[in-house]
Amino acid sequence: MRLYNSLSRQVEELGFDESKMVNLYVCGVTPYSAAHLGHAMCAVVFDVLRRYLEYEGYTVIHIQNFTDVDDKMIDAASDQEITVDQLAERNISDYLEEIKILNVKAATHYPRATQEIPSIISLIEGLIEKQYAYERNGDVYFRVRKNDDYGKLSGRKLEDLMSGARIEPSESKEYPGDFVLWKKKKPGEPNWDSPWGQGRPGWHIECSAMSLSYLDNRIDIHGGGRDLIFPHHENEIAQSESYTGSVPFSKFWVHNGTLNFDGDKMSKSLGNIYTTREAISKFSPDALRMFFLTSHYRSPLLFSEDSINSQERALARLRNSMSMPSGTGDVLNAAPYLERFTRAMNQDLNTPQALGAIFDLARAINRSSDENGDVDSCQQELSKLSAILGLTLKASESSLDKSAYPFIDLLVNVRTSLRVNQQFALSDLIRDELSKMGVSVHDSQLGSEWDFE
Repeated sequence: MRLYNSLSRQVEELGFDESKMVNLYVCGVTPYSAAHLGHAMCAVVFDVLRRYLEYEGYTVIHIQNFTDVDDKMIDAASDQEITVDQLAERNISDYLEEIKILNVKAATHYPRATQEIPSIISLIEGLIEKQYAYERNGDVYFRVRKNDDYGKLSGRKLEDLMSGARIEPSESKEYPGDFVLWKKKKPGEPNWDSPWGQGRPGWHIECSAMSLSYLDNRIDIHGGGRDLIFPHHENEIAQSESYTGSVPFSKFWVHNGTLNFDGDKMSKSLGNIYTTREAISKFSPDALRMFFLTSHYRSPLLFSEDSINSQERALARLRNSMSMPSGTGDVLNAAPYLERFTRAMNQDLNTPQALGAIFDLARAINRSSDENGDVDSCQQELSKLSAILGLTLKASESSLDKSAYPFIDLLVNVRTSLRVNQQFALSDLIRDELSKMGVSVHDSQLGSEWDFE
């Protein structure tokens, strides 16, 4: 398998050792408000990567953090007149419930910044001892100019990186670009005791501390949205490699593209969000996953309700193929489609091409079934390949607008009349078309009823 490495800026072979163990660290959300579809897309992308690695025989240790204390958390909690802990607990709980609905596998661990204070303090002490960090009036900063290759991930010079970054001005800094590792306590803020006085961790230090604690400082794949490349991931590399003296902090850096809305990145700060909760109440989980996966993970994706609705119709075709009868004729061979699928996934997780192989297999099943072919093994393969992408192929009420229900009733009634008049070809046509929409019709002596498959 080959993946694009943001650090080398090229597609590279994974080349992991024979232990078949992969340490995957993915930066999670800052839960100061409801999660949006951009967060859901990131979760799905790395869920598919994990599922495929596991399909290939790897054991994946998956860590995803929560930044449950920072300026935004404090401000949001204050606005809502609740504690930071209460805000974090509510939004983390909602997020985990939402990604579970989207069939995202649970991470091995979900560490939180507030639960890692001892390891964070120990890491900062080590950086001060190595003179990569310094304390000023209760704040602790990292010396970026002491790190010779600072900027290697984003590919820009230190002076250029100053523009547009989250640079916090302070007269205490030796250099304006130095970033904070520990923040001195302010009135009313959550705080912890430290060698530098009461305070709280900065944004970046938690991920380095967590990787040391949970992955023994051996990250094979570090993931997240591409908007995290600078300053967050750049600073992670600097502080981690300065502390351990080892290179690299992570073998691979994998970043997914942005989800755009009306021409801009979907972002809480821009206020142009479509929450995950809103989306899963309107669309089926499979359709949302398909929407994310029809675009290559590194490409930007434009949010569109029409695009998601089109995935509902495509999924109905897959479900219909799964329900086609298997005959006694020639056995359909799934091998060419499996080869195309794995070739696409091995080449930088190319899910659009992998989906193409799945839909071509579904079409082949339909044709073979119409000719009395044996399609049973291919249907099993279709189910397996869909599962690698996290697709359940289950219809749900959310996949059809409730305004369609009266029309379904009408079609079922028309079909009943056709059956009474022995017009079975037309009645079967209605049944089959409803099945493609995920609607199952059940006939009995009492009449016909419909339900979701």
